[in-house]
Amino acid sequence: MNRLHVIGRKNHGKTTLIVELIAELVRRGRVVGTIKHTHHRHELDVPGKDSHRHRIAGAAAVGVLSQGMSAIFLPADGRREGEDRYASFAPAFAGCDFVLVEGDSQTAAPKLEVWRADLGVEPLAATDDAVLAVATDDHPPCTAPVLRRSNLASIADWVLDVVG
Repeated sequence: MNRLHVIGRKNHGKTTLIVELIAELVRRGRVVGTIKHTHHRHELDVPGKDSHRHRIAGAAAVGVLSQGMSAIFLPADGRREGEDRYASFAPAFAGCDFVLVEGDSQTAAPKLEVWRADLGVEPLAATDDAVLAVATDDHPPCTAPVLRRSNLASIADWVLDVVG
């Protein structure tokens, strides 16, 4: 699964950039998948509903098919860690040209950081050489290349150069 992680600290604009990139890349004829990575523990399924009960009973995977949407719940049971967890998603994204992942700054995959100086914290790229570029209209204190946040077309071009 070919993926690019859009990383950054809270409220720096990760979601906004991803939403804008999806629209721009789809307009250019690309098939884009997304994954939201979170470090928080929260229930994705609805306790008490049939699918939740199936999972609690021990099902290795639980699918939900409805007229409007489908979902698969795969428990994070500790057998798959780190990069290996992304591999379990690969079949669902097989039809995508690439996947934009929101978050997961610890990955070995390519990373684009979104950064805003007015929030008063240094960019992650200042200490993480694995960040390939920083999307900002400010002047980050780091050596990573800067992509003008206000120029979505050039960021989309960069994404296509990196992930295809």
